[in-house]
Amino acid sequence: MEKVVLAYSGGLDTSCVIPWLKDRGYQTIAFCANLGQGDNLALIKKKALSSGASKVYCLDVQNEFIMDYVFPALKAGALYEGKYVLACALSRPLIAKHQVNIARKEKAGGLVHGCTGKGNDQVRFETTFRLLAPGMEIIAPLRIWEFKTREEEIDFAKSRRIPVPVTKKSPYSIDTNIYGRAIECGVLEDPWKEPPEDVYALTSDPRQSPAQPGYVTITFDNGIPTKINGKTYGPVALVQALNKIGGRHGVGRMDMIENRLVGIKSREIYENPAGTMLHTALNDLESLVLDRETMRLKAVLSLKYAELVYNGLWETPLKQQLDAYFSKLHERSSGTVRLKLYKGHCTVVGRKSPKSRYKQKLATYGKGDQFDQKLAEGFVKLWGMPFISGQ
Repeated sequence: MEKVVLAYSGGLDTSCVIPWLKDRGYQTIAFCANLGQGDNLALIKKKALSSGASKVYCLDVQNEFIMDYVFPALKAGALYEGKYVLACALSRPLIAKHQVNIARKEKAGGLVHGCTGKGNDQVRFETTFRLLAPGMEIIAPLRIWEFKTREEEIDFAKSRRIPVPVTKKSPYSIDTNIYGRAIECGVLEDPWKEPPEDVYALTSDPRQSPAQPGYVTITFDNGIPTKINGKTYGPVALVQALNKIGGRHGVGRMDMIENRLVGIKSREIYENPAGTMLHTALNDLESLVLDRETMRLKAVLSLKYAELVYNGLWETPLKQQLDAYFSKLHERSSGTVRLKLYKGHCTVVGRKSPKSRYKQKLATYGKGDQFDQKLAEGFVKLWGMPFISGQ
């Protein structure tokens, strides 16, 4: 039997994939990545083995995820279509990389994912597979198997005595990790309908959030967040703490119609308290420490970086080159930003940095003003000269 490595979540789809592959002569090794999604990994491992997996790998990759994927995207200011912090998109190349490593260790000949042919994740997985392990077989059961509906999958699972939730099914498709949640399907497929409160888990209803605003400071060292309210945190603990703080005030909800890579539009609901706070704070710190031309070029490159992540091109040369650029850019991005959290809103109310380019003596209109206003007349004349006819 040919060995294959499956990205396994323990949900209905991947639980059915294992026996489906076995029926076709494949020996399946399941890989479950602990990304802080809150799953009981011991139960998931047991379920994978009972479904027919020959071996199960469960790896805690939370720290690697935050340090090597989330923070580089944060430094790049990567927000897909100006909104989405890419919490789920960033996890796919990490999962795929470990799949490839396991496949090589186990001398497996194939890589398997449980993505549909309608979404973006199939592209993210398969592009990463091909870049890291060219020539290795790729299998996508959900694109080719005989099941047309979720109900047919449930019947198949029952016939193989695979435990699946059949008495109470959520109408939503939910993807969760330590950095955020993505929710779709059900009533959300109607873009006119307001999302019901039961889709949210990380954020409180802003109407029920504290009556008084909350204040929090985030300190950055070269673009990397290191402290909350003056206390040093490790990467995972920092994101967890910000999720709790922001979620309490209803911060981090996003309702957007996004353009999927496969060509369709999709209505997505996102919860990203930590991501919202970090992007808001670092973007504002940049306005204090970066020069004008750097900021304007960064805005263009941030858009490109977000597209690379969303489109599954994490392991490409351009993305690596951009990482080097943003690391250089953030050599000045050290300082502290104060955020005000209130009823779902996150606003900057203070910022300071030892590398600030802000000079109060030039900006002030009060005493101590050192700006030579006489220079302005010549500057304005030269500025408009190319556009005035007859000059």
